Amino acid sequence: MPILPVPDGEGIYSFAHDLETAHRQWMDALTSRTGTEPVLEVKAPVTGERYRILERRPEDRPVVVIEPHHDDFVLSASGRFLTHPRPLTVITVFTRSRSVHPALEAAYPTEETVSAVREEEAAASLRPFGARRILLGHQDASPPYRAFEDRRASVITDELRAILADHHGAELIAPAAVTRHPDHLLVHEAARRVDCRWFWEDLAFWPTYALAGCDRALFEQRTANTLTPELTDITPSVLDKLTLLRLHGSQMHPARKMYRPLRHAWTVARNLADAEPDAARYAERFYRLEAAS
Repeated sequence: MPILPVPDGEGIYSFAHDLETAHRQWMDALTSRTGTEPVLEVKAPVTGERYRILERRPEDRPVVVIEPHHDDFVLSASGRFLTHPRPLTVITVFTRSRSVHPALEAAYPTEETVSAVREEEAAASLRPFGARRILLGHQDASPPYRAFEDRRASVITDELRAILADHHGAELIAPAAVTRHPDHLLVHEAARRVDCRWFWEDLAFWPTYALAGCDRALFEQRTANTLTPELTDITPSVLDKLTLLRLHGSQMHPARKMYRPLRHAWTVARNLADAEPDAARYAERFYRLEAAS
């Protein structure tokens, strides 16, 4: 793998360029790779660009991912499962959407076209995991956002329970709902109702949520110290994660947006207890629900 970049004195201005260079070198290395690990070719639906990525060989206890939207797992938690592959089933709750970057609205003007491209992006990005996909077909929230209705949360909880009945013994993971987005809050609540105890830090709405101190304060107040943070070093797979981010062009647009989650992963890694001061390390943050005393 190429040498991974570390933000320097110019910070964000040089980081994207250095990461782009490392990713291009990684694509070249995979193209000429002769090892035994299978390499997949994946296509970004919005741009049509093709990339190569190592196919994972899942092992250990199965995991059921409960994500609000098609890109939430990949943006927030895919580094861990690229680094430590496990059998995955991904349940996507809100699959009917009109959410694309404003620059792409002319190309995807309807709910049908937006939903189709986002579904195609998800299918491509989950191929390396060999993940099974289950789509619940709910309509996502539109601005101005309001608190979700408990009735709707109950419907989705019942749907999840019916699906999970066929996944006995699997570990559940869902968003921690660090954001104020009602879809994330609803899925977090429904996941807790089906006894999910493992959560990822939501990174889907970078400019508004994950970097906002007010949202962090509201998250800590809402969870009342019941969630215990844990970090996972994703350095070995960070360039493959960048490949997955490139596949979600309807959300990671313009292209520079895809570097924000990785820059945050570099920042999170500074808190790894065993990290060397100058090491180029990247990490994702997860949470465990503490058992009731």
